[in-house]
Amino acid sequence: MANALVSIQILPSTPGGASVLPFVDAAIDVIKASGVAYRVAPLETTMEGELSRLLEVVQDMNTAMTDMGCASVISQIKIYYNPQNGASMDRLLEKYPDGQ
Repeated sequence: MANALVSIQILPSTPGGASVLPFVDAAIDVIKASGVAYRVAPLETTMEGELSRLLEVVQDMNTAMTDMGCASVISQIKIYYNPQNGASMDRLLEKYPDGQ
């Protein structure tokens, strides 16, 4: 059972002022490759899993940005941690099946 939700908005300082969108796409690819459950939203992406694993994914995302030539990266993160009862995106969103 997952014990955490981690939402991340990644803001890389792109080389030469390049568009941030391909870098954000690459960061989401890191999440996809990790195998953790996730949901992309307009301003952030939320991951579900074990807190330690999710923080590793955050680190991998930041490393991917610098490997792509970004001088620096800002990662704005929100963490919901519930080791007793677990954490679930579906459970938190069950009242809003259509996203409204």
